[in-house]
Amino acid sequence: DVANTLAGDSASAEQVAELRHRLGLDQPLPLRYLRFVEGALLRGDLGKSAISGRPVSDLLAERFGATILLALTAFGLAVLVGVTAGLLAALRAEGYADLAIMAFAILGESLPSFWVALLLIRIFALQLDWLPVLGAGSPAHLVLPTVALALPAIALIARMVRSCLLDVRRADYVRTAHAKGLSYLAVWRDHIVRNGILPVITLLGIYLGQLLGGAFIIETIFAWPGLGRLVVQAIFDRDFPVVIGAVLLIALIYQALNIVVDLIHAWLDPRVSREAL
Repeated sequence: DVANTLAGDSASAEQVAELRHRLGLDQPLPLRYLRFVEGALLRGDLGKSAISGRPVSDLLAERFGATILLALTAFGLAVLVGVTAGLLAALRAEGYADLAIMAFAILGESLPSFWVALLLIRIFALQLDWLPVLGAGSPAHLVLPTVALALPAIALIARMVRSCLLDVRRADYVRTAHAKGLSYLAVWRDHIVRNGILPVITLLGIYLGQLLGGAFIIETIFAWPGLGRLVVQAIFDRDFPVVIGAVLLIALIYQALNIVVDLIHAWLDPRVSREAL
């Protein structure tokens, strides 16, 4: 019973009943669900926090800005480095650069982000004392959580880009383009990269959705005042309205990004639009 959990063991039956009535838990479940959906989708009313009494939408709005900043910074770093590394590995396939980049990719994917975060803290904050760790008081506070979030993604994106480009390079139309006398640069630019990058867009959309949903562990380790840390605090405090509101927001973010990715994919690849018709 949520009311018993929130009221605590020392609460009387009358206090539990009053809390149950205030939260609307004494109403039928279908009616509660319909009222929640109507309030959340039509009026943006996600209820009030069971701990602070503040509107859940206000709490989410306060934290979402910090999450957007961290997410977009990590996303930009991951895309810039990951795509560049993957392209270089594909251009130098089976060479020393390719082997070095793929070794880094395997290592990066095998390291948990929280372990990377703790390693960065130990080296750059404790030993070298170059960067701050906790909070978001200055641009320097953004460096360590950004790198900790981006490093595993850089490895995944680099490996994905390399694999997709090499698959396209073996296609018949690429051999035909070479046979027609097109330059090496033109073949890569107009045929290999343009077609090979399409599957990567889907991966990038999923990754951005994960970041905007809140990097729970990283935000907690670095005390970053974002959405992920708010959800973790709400779970420990058993603040169910905040947890429910945050989960709904994260789900909407994922759905919106999926739609955007599908539109971009259809714009870049007309075959998708024709198949849909």
